[in-house]
Amino acid sequence: MSTSTSTSTSTFVIRWINFLTMILAIGVIGFGVWMSTHHDECKRSLTFPVMGLGGLILLVSFVGFVGAWKNVSLLLWAYLIMLCLILVAILVFTVLAFIITNTGSGRSVAGLRYKEYHLQDYSSWFIKQLNNTENWSRLRSCLVKSDDCNNLPKKYKTLKEYRFADLTPIEAGCCRPPSECGYPAVNASYYDLSYHPVSTNKDCKLYKNARTVKCYDCDSRKAGVAQYMKTEWRVVAIFNLILFVILSVVYFIGCCARRNAARNHSSKVQGR
Repeated sequence: MSTSTSTSTSTFVIRWINFLTMILAIGVIGFGVWMSTHHDECKRSLTFPVMGLGGLILLVSFVGFVGAWKNVSLLLWAYLIMLCLILVAILVFTVLAFIITNTGSGRSVAGLRYKEYHLQDYSSWFIKQLNNTENWSRLRSCLVKSDDCNNLPKKYKTLKEYRFADLTPIEAGCCRPPSECGYPAVNASYYDLSYHPVSTNKDCKLYKNARTVKCYDCDSRKAGVAQYMKTEWRVVAIFNLILFVILSVVYFIGCCARRNAARNHSSKVQGR
């Protein structure tokens, strides 16, 4: 095979690899859009970072595509360097995400289908973020405006339906007092608080039946949010792991093609 043919083949490979990577980037952006449409504004902690990652991959792939199309060596080097940085960033985030989400889970309660959540079970990073006054004030304000608790009486007409309901972590942690308090449930949104709590858990005294109070300041509420965030982070971490493997293959092929093109160019110069 001639030098020019080998070089053309190398740039052709880089062009098509980056074209496919641009399609992958659009898929990442689409995943972020999907997250935004399936979560309310209180629960979109990772939507914009995912969309931003997709946009960055799209930009880098476009640089590589143009560099190969126009055979601009500077753009190809910039492409490989930026892609390498993206791979490092994805790897670091994915490892940290798996470490952060490795602890914490719901505890089963006798007679209930749903689980209860305890803040101390989760990683110190989650606890620190949720105990931050500014972070929690913003989240609390958002959650009070949501219909997570207000819709429970419409969804569960009887106490039996309510007890055997598969409540979300946020519903279980925010809309009701912890079971250990011993308050009898009147319906899905009202508890008889005239009983003296049988537990010393501070959440028992924090819970109120008022729609704007409920258990929004309880540790169980923060634990419910932590469980939701853990699930969301774990989904994104798995997605990023798959993305890392795909981009690593792309990077390896791009490096081989770039090295082959550089070797052919050097041979061409020496042969003159």
